[in-house]
Amino acid sequence: MEQTWRWYGPSDPVTLTDIRQAGATGIVTALHEVPIGEVWPEEAIAERKRLIEFDESVQPPVRRGLTWSVIESIPVHEDIKQGKATRDKWIEKYKESIRNVGKVGIPVVTYNWMPVVDWTRTNLELELSDGARALEFNMSDFIAFDLFILRREGAEAGYSKAQIEMAKQKFEAMSSEKQYILQKNIIAGLPGGQEGYSIEDFRARLAEYKLIDSNAYRENLTYFLKQIVPVAIEAGVRLAIHPDDPPTPLFGLPRVVSTENDLHYIVNIMDSIYNGLCICTGSLGVRADNDIPGIIARLGNKVNFLHLRSTQRNIDGSFHEASHLRGDVDMYSVIVAVLKEQRKRNAMNRHDDRIPMRADHGHTILDDLKKKTNPGYSAIGLLKGQAELRGLELGIERSGLIV
Repeated sequence: MEQTWRWYGPSDPVTLTDIRQAGATGIVTALHEVPIGEVWPEEAIAERKRLIEFDESVQPPVRRGLTWSVIESIPVHEDIKQGKATRDKWIEKYKESIRNVGKVGIPVVTYNWMPVVDWTRTNLELELSDGARALEFNMSDFIAFDLFILRREGAEAGYSKAQIEMAKQKFEAMSSEKQYILQKNIIAGLPGGQEGYSIEDFRARLAEYKLIDSNAYRENLTYFLKQIVPVAIEAGVRLAIHPDDPPTPLFGLPRVVSTENDLHYIVNIMDSIYNGLCICTGSLGVRADNDIPGIIARLGNKVNFLHLRSTQRNIDGSFHEASHLRGDVDMYSVIVAVLKEQRKRNAMNRHDDRIPMRADHGHTILDDLKKKTNPGYSAIGLLKGQAELRGLELGIERSGLIV
């Protein structure tokens, strides 16, 4: 696998030098400064690529040993997701961004189809038994926010009496500070998320989806891909849709990238390696009915990017980020399936026979506990995860199991 690392640009406390020392050779990043929906200028993409790949602090510039391997992400405008009359305008801008990415030579673009909110967590600093901190989605805290802070109209209908009572107890025990932190964690924006909202703005955004069910939302995705995939093919840019995170309905919003059936539907919209998948083992792993090694075995030819992490599920729908080789994801079987797919590609002389992967959502550990870092993306925790995954891959390769 091609080992990559998520980098949040020049302001990221984890530097390109740090990433190179961690053993990664590929960078996963985006032009976060470009407003959602607007065209990514070719010049800006090329400039960021030079920054990643060349150290220009010395003359002549020297290569860093890094390449910009994956864009994560080019956000999809909400008008496109909602199928508004203005969507074609935004789709044309998206096409232009894809063309510009192709001109600069970046081979993979990840995107998501989650409505209103990107990946969602209720706690960014869950303290584990060893003192490490992890990201958590606590269902009772989420319901408490939905019912008693957001006060979403009709929200009660989506929960059981027992869930509502538990959430009420949680909310009544929260200080105003904890209520504010919970609200901020859910709607103020997480790293890589599209944007943050106030409570009033968030209610208004949710209201826009009142008449959009899963079928309509899936049709909007179909419309988008039928226009974008031909451009991606021409530009030589492989698309990779990220699963819903978490892969369950939130706020009554539609979710259409949560199960294997969803993934089959998406890749069959247009049968091309340029209409592909980002397999996030942590997101898919939140659902016990997702057989991730089986998904890779059955849909491996459409896998264009891998997020490798593990989650620990609770029976009530809560989960937290586990260590990369622990939790509910069978990472050994996942990597066996990936390596088998890479062997198939190599035998077919495919140019993408090394699938880019990155360790995702590491724990905050050691000296990073004393620093300000992006939640889930501290250097030492991801270094640990990347090293574990690298060792597991090498062990499987040397074992002779992959033929």
